[in-house]
Amino acid sequence: MTTMIDVIKKAMLMGLGAQEKAKEFVEELVKKGELSKSEGAKIVKEFVTKTEENTNIMEKNIKGFIHKAFEKMNLPTKDDLERLEKKVQALSSRVKKIEGGKEEETD
Repeated sequence: MTTMIDVIKKAMLMGLGAQEKAKEFVEELVKKGELSKSEGAKIVKEFVTKTEENTNIMEKNIKGFIHKAFEKMNLPTKDDLERLEKKVQALSSRVKKIEGGKEEETD
């Protein structure tokens, strides 16, 4: 089963592959004399910057989508679970004090 993380990793790897192909293409144009080295470097830098920006936007959109999906499913968040764990620990401590400090295993 493909997870969302797998999809994101594949998309990022595709981006890296495209970035490498773009570099090779620009290098070929420089070798042929159709671009200067500085022009080629500028194009590659712009491509890398744009790719990084698009990756960040995609990541933000995916996180937002996942967050909304979890809200709709009414699933507890990590923070919700951590708050509950703290409450359980506090209640457990209070029960121990009330019982005189004896500790029972419930596992």
